[in-house]
Amino acid sequence: MKVPANWKVSVINIDGKNKISVQFENRSDWIIMIRTIPGSEWNYRLRSWLITDNDVNRETFGLQIVDHVKESITNNDRLEIEVQNGLNKMIDLMRIKRYSERTIDSYTKCLQVFFNFYPKKKISEITNNDVVKFNTEYVLQKKLSASYQSQFINALKIMYGQELYKSLDVEKLMRPQKPFQLPKVISEEEVAMIINACKNIKHKAMISLIYSAGLRRGELLNLKMEDIDSKRMMILIKNGKGAKDRMVPLSPLILDMLRKYYEMYKPVMYLFEGQFGGKYSERAIELVIKKAVLDAGIQKNINLHMLRHSYATHLLEAGTNLRYIQELLGHQSPKTTQIYTHVSSLALSKVTSPFDRLKINK
Repeated sequence: MKVPANWKVSVINIDGKNKISVQFENRSDWIIMIRTIPGSEWNYRLRSWLITDNDVNRETFGLQIVDHVKESITNNDRLEIEVQNGLNKMIDLMRIKRYSERTIDSYTKCLQVFFNFYPKKKISEITNNDVVKFNTEYVLQKKLSASYQSQFINALKIMYGQELYKSLDVEKLMRPQKPFQLPKVISEEEVAMIINACKNIKHKAMISLIYSAGLRRGELLNLKMEDIDSKRMMILIKNGKGAKDRMVPLSPLILDMLRKYYEMYKPVMYLFEGQFGGKYSERAIELVIKKAVLDAGIQKNINLHMLRHSYATHLLEAGTNLRYIQELLGHQSPKTTQIYTHVSSLALSKVTSPFDRLKINK
């Protein structure tokens, strides 16, 4: 959409929420144009069209896109300016190295908590003993996960790996021992029950696409219309985990479902968009799977990532080569994919218990 030059566009605050305000002379063609934006509404009191303030709409109207990660640092009143500047430098470095925004956000939040724990210390005054104390008196005291602790160490290694900060010896930072946990999977019958419980075609298409292609949550939500190649029957996953692109097969049944969904919802940019346009939210899709599991009458705690685990396990049980599964899932190491051999009922069912060879009196 090309915005006419004489439209007056600004960001205003209404009841604590930002809205994009658009004003122009009363022309029918312009009204039709503004109405193509999901969630646009006319405000009689302000004599203005109001649109949801998100990155997609800001880009459309040529407004500056808010850097939410850096904004969280600015809004943290407990952080000294020197620490804020250091965190911003780390963010810039991570973006140069093409870390995902999700990873940048997670690492930044970890370090904000850490520096809030030492509000009087400068970045250059932090030592390895401070890290040990934080892990002991904060991470362990609050019973935070080993995954959180590893994220924190990773963030420190990036920040203190820069030439500017040398008070910390990053080589001596130890990550917690990673627990060996088997992926949780559900049966094909349970997957079908969950999908059939979705009455809304958008919800049904999202859940089906995650399972049919083994997608991560973020990979699904980042999909755009052009990523669905109906001629080659492939889906392009851009910038997946590890900043890697990959191609996965597009199921004919999924394509038919997506076409029905498109006719009803007419998404503009992203394949799945929120109620007022822009990318569908992570929180919303988590609620979708919870409701579908509840409506299906399944008494298990099932999340979206279990659909990806189940996809891989069901492929393995169907005889698919482990190397192909690795490519489909976008795993860098085959060791990551091999974990599914531990939960495959196909392999385990061939094991005979030694009890069966005992001669037990009936």
